[in-house]
Amino acid sequence: MLSYMIEHLASEVTLHLFAALVIGGLIGMERTFSGRPAGFRTHVLVCMASALLMMITVYQPLWLGTLPLEMVRTDPTRMAQGIMTGIGFLGAGVIFKEGLTVRGLTTAASIWITAAIGTLLGIGFYMPAIVAAALTLVTLSMLRLIEGWLPSRHHAEHTLRFSREQVLPEQQVRDLLEHYGFHVLKVGYSLTQGGEVFEYRMVVRAIEPASFQRLVRELLSKPEVLEFRISLMAD
Repeated sequence: MLSYMIEHLASEVTLHLFAALVIGGLIGMERTFSGRPAGFRTHVLVCMASALLMMITVYQPLWLGTLPLEMVRTDPTRMAQGIMTGIGFLGAGVIFKEGLTVRGLTTAASIWITAAIGTLLGIGFYMPAIVAAALTLVTLSMLRLIEGWLPSRHHAEHTLRFSREQVLPEQQVRDLLEHYGFHVLKVGYSLTQGGEVFEYRMVVRAIEPASFQRLVRELLSKPEVLEFRISLMAD
C-alpha cells in the first residue's frame, strides 16, 4: 500500500512538473523569438518553481507527519501570495529605461502570468492552466499584429546638433517638424564641445510611421545639420 502511494505521488509530481516545463517553455519560446532577455529557460524555471512551491501545500499532509490536525493551521493561498511577491522582483529585473523609453514591460508581464500558470499546475488545475497558457500565447503573438494595425501616436526622442555659427532658429525647426506631421511636446537646449556645438533635444509625436522616414531624408539633405538622432519610445 505504501509503495503504491509513493509511486502514485511520484507520477503526479512528475506530471505537474512536466506540464509546467512544457507550458512555461512555450511562453518562453515566444519571448526568445521576439529577442527578449528573459526567454525560454527563464520562463521554464519560473513555471516549474511556482508549481513546486504550490505542491508543498497540496501534499502538506505527507510532510507534516503525525502531528495532530488541531495543531496544524495552514493556508495554501499564502504560498501563492509569496510566489507572486517574489516574481515581482524578477519582473523588475527585465524592465529597463533607455533615455525616455521604457522596455521590458511585456516580458515582465509574461513572467508574472507564467508564475500564475505554474501555481495552477502545481495544484493540478490543468484545464484553467492550459486555457490561460493558450490565451497568453495568443496575446503575445497574434495580438501583436492587431496592435500594429490599431491607430496610435508614435512618440520619439529627437536630437539635432548644429555648429554654433549655423544654428537653425527654434521656430524654423518647429515649422520643419510640423510640416512632416510632428507635434513637438518638449524642447531642451545644450551647448557642448567647448561651446562649438548647439543641441536641441525634443520629444516629438507623429501619427504616421512614414513621417519618420520623410524627416530623415529631409535632415540628410541639410548641410547645417551636423548630427541627428531619432529614438522611438516603445516597449
